[in-house]
Amino acid sequence: MASSSSYNSPCAACKFLRRKCMPGCIFAPYFPPEEPQKFANVHKIFGASNVTKILNELLPHQREDAVNSLAYEAEARVRDPVYGCVGAISFLQRQVQRLQKELDSANADLLRFAYNEISPNSSLPPLPPLVVPASFHQSQRQFSSRFGNGNVDGNGFYSSFPYAIPWINDTSSEDISGGVGGRGGGVGGGNL
Repeated sequence: MASSSSYNSPCAACKFLRRKCMPGCIFAPYFPPEEPQKFANVHKIFGASNVTKILNELLPHQREDAVNSLAYEAEARVRDPVYGCVGAISFLQRQVQRLQKELDSANADLLRFAYNEISPNSSLPPLPPLVVPASFHQSQRQFSSRFGNGNVDGNGFYSSFPYAIPWINDTSSEDISGGVGGRGGGVGGGNL
């Protein structure tokens, strides 16, 4: 009599581990056979037995989020063994800082424009340029200084991101492909 796994292909985990995929396999719902690289990365970074322990300790409704987090961290670690997700966080913090400066500048221009429109012929002096205090971004600098290794720019952020982030397509304003410290794109020195 044929088992149920003969009708359905084994999950990516069981296929990778070269074992029979049983009906109650803890990996099957989270590592479908169509995504073999997902499990391969998780296994390479965390190990199958550790992932099994983690999944068994969690409630069933928490497992999918845990697997997605493990898969994301594993992919980041495979691409960048040194920084992993911290590199992505640093890049996004730097982008938030740049956008905040742009917003502050635009708000200052609006204030200056509104001030000049209200009293163009008055004897009031023109508004001075807006200056953002250095303590404004102190928390970002503290975070980056904990994880940095000397490749931090003057604002306390990594000078470039080690690999491309799929949800960011705008590279016109800054170079994000040069890798940390200008080594050139993560593992192996080439862009991934």
